[in-house]
Amino acid sequence: MKDWIVRQAKQPRSGWAQVLVLIPAAAIFPFLLPWGMMVLGRKIDGWLGIAALSLPPVNAILGGILIVVGLPLALWTIYKQLTRGHGTPVPIVATQKLIIEPPYTLCRNPMVLGTLMAYLGLAVIIGSPGAALVVALFGALLLFYVIRVEEQEMLERFGADYEAYRKRTPFLIPRL
Repeated sequence: MKDWIVRQAKQPRSGWAQVLVLIPAAAIFPFLLPWGMMVLGRKIDGWLGIAALSLPPVNAILGGILIVVGLPLALWTIYKQLTRGHGTPVPIVATQKLIIEPPYTLCRNPMVLGTLMAYLGLAVIIGSPGAALVVALFGALLLFYVIRVEEQEMLERFGADYEAYRKRTPFLIPRL
């Protein structure tokens, strides 16, 4: 799979190809995936007999902060990938240039960080421990993919430049 992704990632794609691949992603990641996580989380709460953690206004404030910080971070990375990297977050239409400017100076995976923060913010707002668990499991699977496939693919495509970037930039949690 990694070899196929590397071959696809090396292919420059037209603006139309970028748009076509982003259309389904624009429906899945900001709408369908979080909705599914929240629905599944509530079902898990029901199966385990866990009551919602409703602490107004704490849920709204904490969840809102996570969304207000996470969502713009994720969107900023997509903008940078399109404008500076000449690609998209979708591996088959990957960036053609290594991006080592903000937000990619905070950590190597600011889109993952921002997305997980926003999804966790939704789980906090609805007060669902099950939804938080689903977000954590999704995050673990996503990070496993990033480590096993994406980082290796980036190393193959960008070589020493990526290795140097990897050494100086944290994986997920920014240094303060």
